[in-house]
Amino acid sequence: MSSRANPHPEQQYLDLMARIWEHGSQRVDRTGVGTRSIAGAMLRFDLADGAMPLLTTKRVYWKTATREMLWFLTGETNIRPLVLQGVKIWNEWPHARYVKESGENISLEDFVTRIAEDEAFAERWGDLGPVYGKQWVDWPTYRFRKDGLYEKGEGINQVAQVVDSLRSSPGSRRHIIEGWNVAELDRMALPPCHKTYQFHVEGEGSEARLNCLLYQRSCDVALGLPFNLWSAALLTRMMAQQTGMEPGELVWMGGDVHLYLNHEHLITEQLGREPSGHPTLEIKRKPETIFDYEIDDFLVHDYAPLPPIKAPVAV
Repeated sequence: MSSRANPHPEQQYLDLMARIWEHGSQRVDRTGVGTRSIAGAMLRFDLADGAMPLLTTKRVYWKTATREMLWFLTGETNIRPLVLQGVKIWNEWPHARYVKESGENISLEDFVTRIAEDEAFAERWGDLGPVYGKQWVDWPTYRFRKDGLYEKGEGINQVAQVVDSLRSSPGSRRHIIEGWNVAELDRMALPPCHKTYQFHVEGEGSEARLNCLLYQRSCDVALGLPFNLWSAALLTRMMAQQTGMEPGELVWMGGDVHLYLNHEHLITEQLGREPSGHPTLEIKRKPETIFDYEIDDFLVHDYAPLPPIKAPVAV
């Protein structure tokens, strides 16, 4: 059992889930499924000694979340590279668009197979628009020409800029990666949920610790948040390694924090479980840049979670 005097770090996640389910405001949402929602929440996780916010009360597929993070860092916006790795988390959005626009009542499984096998089909139907990675590493800029028109300029690599600024000016309050590009929201399959990352350096020299604050405007606590916590902590660990710092604390802040009404079975099952163990992450090498990590660079130790709990994704 978790000790309330010294609770397991995961207990704060379970407490948040219980609070939303018991006291959240019931609302009709964009998907039509319905949610219970609260305004504002905060979770904090110490990342020292390899610690990671990897849930143990159900299995979280951390390799899937890691592959997604590495995909973000490429700036890619087409699901095909993920599909070829067996990552399914973005498939529903382009499938729904294809069914709507083409009128073909194709199953999700058959659609994904076509994405994998037909590169031209994937190019036409597998793109998500300028989502996360595009904004992170290629934020668009425009130049005003002499003839009075605008032309596209060189994209801004926010991730590279933050790595550089952490090295050159660790005390800055501008170590920010922003995904909320207002001008391009209507072109995205889904506007960014985990939208703003801010990094903060505590201490100096060999004692420097890198903290990360993530603001998430919209959070599906049952299905999305376990991935979001892992991914943000992973990015923090990678940033820390690249800048010669120790990982500090992950501070997660949510805006509209909700549970879907059709996830009741998952919520009931998970709240009846107790967290156990303390998983850690080993990064086996230090690549030349933050863009050169590979899935085999990451190894999780001491992860013995309870079984997964399946629930539908609201699209």
